[in-house]
Amino acid sequence: MPRTIWSGAISFGLVTVPIHVVSATEDHSIRFHQVHLEDMSRVRVRKVCEIEDREIPASEIGKGYEVSKTQIVQVTDEDLRQMPLPTAKAVEIHAFVPLESIDAIQLAEGYYLQPDGQVAAKPYKLLRLALERSSKVAIAKYAWSGRERLGLLRVRGEAIVLHAMRWPDEIRDPSELAPTATEVTDEEISEAEYLIDRMTRDDVEGPDFTDRYTEAIAKVIEAKRDGLEPPKTAEPAAAPGRVLDLMAALQESVRKAQASRGEDASVHEMPAGSSKKATAKKTARKTPAKKAPSRKPRRSA
Repeated sequence: MPRTIWSGAISFGLVTVPIHVVSATEDHSIRFHQVHLEDMSRVRVRKVCEIEDREIPASEIGKGYEVSKTQIVQVTDEDLRQMPLPTAKAVEIHAFVPLESIDAIQLAEGYYLQPDGQVAAKPYKLLRLALERSSKVAIAKYAWSGRERLGLLRVRGEAIVLHAMRWPDEIRDPSELAPTATEVTDEEISEAEYLIDRMTRDDVEGPDFTDRYTEAIAKVIEAKRDGLEPPKTAEPAAAPGRVLDLMAALQESVRKAQASRGEDASVHEMPAGSSKKATAKKTARKTPAKKAPSRKPRRSA
């Protein structure tokens, strides 16, 4: 069982649910140490006092805020615990909203909320079932690690999950990243929709969704440990030049998606309505435009 990260309560109107917070995810990444290449000894980061020029143990290290170049104010863990904020000791629910109204870019790491003992079992289950039946998520505030945060509570199986959220003003405006004006035909959109349909599935489980990078690093480490040459990546096929025919690229992508699913990749029907749009566009292109009456040149003043 993962260790408790934080203990407190969920504040739901006048209902209080004592909880423990535990991590909902695991990191399986392979981590490296910094080493001295001359003798492969570890290179470590040591915490040194600038004034005394000596290494400081953790027991002598605290938090400080630099007010100016000559003044630093110490802030203790007790100061943070005693802040006059209800969120310092509770995950305080402020609203309930449809999940669809939350932009996924605001969501960060997730935690499981575990009821703290039998006294919390009933209100915990009450909140879980109410969230489930309402098809809504709860928006809450909480304070951990010296800052107040926004959070989203949702149901996953028999548990309530808390997702850390970024504040709205922490999300950058993407408008400046928008591409320059360009035209996309209805046929291209329809073909892209068909490709999406061919690549649609019900879950993200299975061999297509495994961490191959970590597996490859493990093989490299194993080979070097045994004094062998690490495996080499196969040379990729020559990359094609710039794709000029977007429709051809889409159709080839559809054929590959169909082949990977064991479907007939020779022919496919366009989505309903696309042929009519295509015909209408072709007809419009064939109809000659009326010539505008020629204008007389303006006289210079």
